[in-house]
Amino acid sequence: MAAPGENLKINADRLWDSLMEMAKIGPGVAGGNNRQTLTDEDGEGRALFQKWCEAVGCTMGLDSMGNMFAELAGTDPDALPVYVGSHLDTQPTGGKYDGVLGVLGGLEILRTMKDLGIKTKHPIVVTNWTNEEGTRYAPAMLASGVFAGVHTEEWAYAKEDADGKTFGSELDRIGWKGDEPVGARKDKMHAFFELHIEQGPILEAEGKDIGVVTHGQGLSWTQVTVTGKDSHTGSTPMPMRKNAGLGMARILNKVDEIAWSHKPHAVGAAGHIDVYPNSRNVIPGKVVFTVDFRSPDLSVIEDMEARLRVDAQAICNEMGLGVEFEKVGGFDPVTFDEGCVSAVRAAAERLGYSHMNLISGAGHDACWINKCAPTAMVMCPCVDGLSHNEAEEISKEWASAGTDVLMHAVLETAQIVE
Repeated sequence: MAAPGENLKINADRLWDSLMEMAKIGPGVAGGNNRQTLTDEDGEGRALFQKWCEAVGCTMGLDSMGNMFAELAGTDPDALPVYVGSHLDTQPTGGKYDGVLGVLGGLEILRTMKDLGIKTKHPIVVTNWTNEEGTRYAPAMLASGVFAGVHTEEWAYAKEDADGKTFGSELDRIGWKGDEPVGARKDKMHAFFELHIEQGPILEAEGKDIGVVTHGQGLSWTQVTVTGKDSHTGSTPMPMRKNAGLGMARILNKVDEIAWSHKPHAVGAAGHIDVYPNSRNVIPGKVVFTVDFRSPDLSVIEDMEARLRVDAQAICNEMGLGVEFEKVGGFDPVTFDEGCVSAVRAAAERLGYSHMNLISGAGHDACWINKCAPTAMVMCPCVDGLSHNEAEEISKEWASAGTDVLMHAVLETAQIVE
């Protein structure tokens, strides 16, 4: 198939302006964004995205999980679409680029095609996947997981946030529940590409413009509940305490040891921690926290999970505490499609951008869509590797380089019609 010309590039200023315009919706308190899934702000961001897509001439599909599909028709009505996209939802203290760059980068491809009169044999579909972040409703990549058949829709609808509001009711409330059955498209995809900021420090440290993502780390989330006994911090003698907070501290020290034992590629920590009753003068009677283990090797993940349960149980037995474990999320390591990965690498070379192979340390919708269609990811650097933080930052040049590579890989796969 013919490759796009090396001079074909997106409009960097327009892409950047779109990123900044989207960032005005759900502003954070420190320069980033709080546009959590299925909030009013999420609905507002979706509406802006749809408006922009329709201006390019797209038709908008919407499935029953709220996944959005903006389609630009191809010249062959029988050709399967090439999909591209990511997510518009953010962390509570999220940045302006995580996920959003992948969605608006896809939009910029369509805008550039319109500007230059480019047609492709295959349709191109820009996707916004619902609830990638998994903060308000665990697990992460929830809607793409339902789309791929990993989760059931009923299970996802019943998920509750911290206020007891269900995913299904909030999707209805904001008005973004579609009629299209979720997953109806999964066997009708030619390929899927996702552009994302690295969320790590490697590309910047190595001075590379582009990360060619060959694999994705596997992930395991285990929710641990430790129960002790609420009691007064001042009047309870040390030998008579059942301190759930101290039990958690000892378990988390063990989590760190377990991850270090599988260096250099394994990682582990707890990011979500709830302490009860969370009062200054009450010894915690219960703590609930989620241990996040990751590795590109499934056997390593399984070892870390098993050791967590054995070691945490031993710690709690010794301290007279109760402990329960629940697997609340996870996916196996991913190997992306060789053909799609090669298209990304060739695009970077054609455009003269420096590049290197990467293993993604974070989970992405592409990890689930890889089960449905040939898939690959493109990554651009981010300053100091910082993400899931309002201080997350990238440069206009990094954003445009990543989107240029994305566009070339997508157009080559969708087959430009001369």
